[in-house]
Amino acid sequence: MRTNVCDDLGIDLPIFAFSHCRDVVAAVSKAGGLGVLGALAFTPEQLEIELKWLDDHIGGRPYGVDVVMPASYAGAGAVDPEHLSEEFEAMIPQTHRRFVEEVLDRYHVPPLPPEADEPMRLLGWTHEGARPQVDIALSHPISLLVNALGPPPRDIVDQAHEHGVKVAALIGSVQQAERQKNQGVDIVVAQGHEAGGHTGEVSTMVLVPEVVDAVAPVPVLAAGGIGRGRQMAAAMALGAQGVWTGSVWLTTAESGTTPEIMERLLAASSRDTVRSRCMTGKPARQLRTGWTQAWDEEGSPGFLPMPLQYMLTADAQRRIARSGNPELVGMPVGQIVGSMNKVRPVRDVIVDLMEEFVEATERLDGLLSEREEPVRG
Repeated sequence: MRTNVCDDLGIDLPIFAFSHCRDVVAAVSKAGGLGVLGALAFTPEQLEIELKWLDDHIGGRPYGVDVVMPASYAGAGAVDPEHLSEEFEAMIPQTHRRFVEEVLDRYHVPPLPPEADEPMRLLGWTHEGARPQVDIALSHPISLLVNALGPPPRDIVDQAHEHGVKVAALIGSVQQAERQKNQGVDIVVAQGHEAGGHTGEVSTMVLVPEVVDAVAPVPVLAAGGIGRGRQMAAAMALGAQGVWTGSVWLTTAESGTTPEIMERLLAASSRDTVRSRCMTGKPARQLRTGWTQAWDEEGSPGFLPMPLQYMLTADAQRRIARSGNPELVGMPVGQIVGSMNKVRPVRDVIVDLMEEFVEATERLDGLLSEREEPVRG
């Protein structure tokens, strides 16, 4: 099965897989799809190591890199690029810091040990932080550069095109999609409300055909709630040229998901996620936990804008992960988690996706088949 985006990117299957795990990215690309490495969690030095590993292990197959260059964030354009972390830290109120400690104390989460590494608290949540990641990504033989949370700056789009790299961007509304088209992106990823991580208000079933009509002839990938072949068939029927997937790879054998998180994911239903600002300051779907609930309770100081909320809670998330507290341990994941009930190799996930896709399309073809007129005497 091939669409125009397959031909443009040199892939066999219109399956795009976002993951922070290089092993998943490599496995998807080698199976005929296009793996996309999320760069946000890596320092520039770490990203260079990850991409060098992919170059050496992906067998020459196409792959992509995803960065975050938000359209809006606290202090945008007003902070000193040389002292971003210090200036952002100074913006975080003490009331919020006290609240974080109160929640951790309530669940008996211990402090980090002295030998724990100092976290990279800001990461790539700003244009200034993401630009070095873009430069490193474009120094490798990537096929696709993807941006989230806003249109990529026009100079970044032009820079990618100069390197022969296509540009894609995630959106959650028709208006956002139109801005991306005007910015010159090559592919629009229409991500519905069901998706994991940052997501908008409109469901995938409604969003995809609206965006397809609004940005034609720019190709559209459908995202949000897609982890089965029938859902992929539905996305293509809505006019998408492929699917953008993320959550479904968290329970693959290659994912590197910790045992505590894996257990929670395998046991979760589609009702066990919540869309909350507690992680980054922008709405993001994640597993429902005592941590997410605490931020909605009376006494919560409310959410800070990006990137302050992330910087406020970065150490807390490390402490929670290290403690393994089952009431607090969570992660971003979409509503498709209800179908993620066993650990499988990446290749098996792709084979199942395609087999169910074929079954679904053949069933639809059968509904349209001409039937012989009965013979009348």
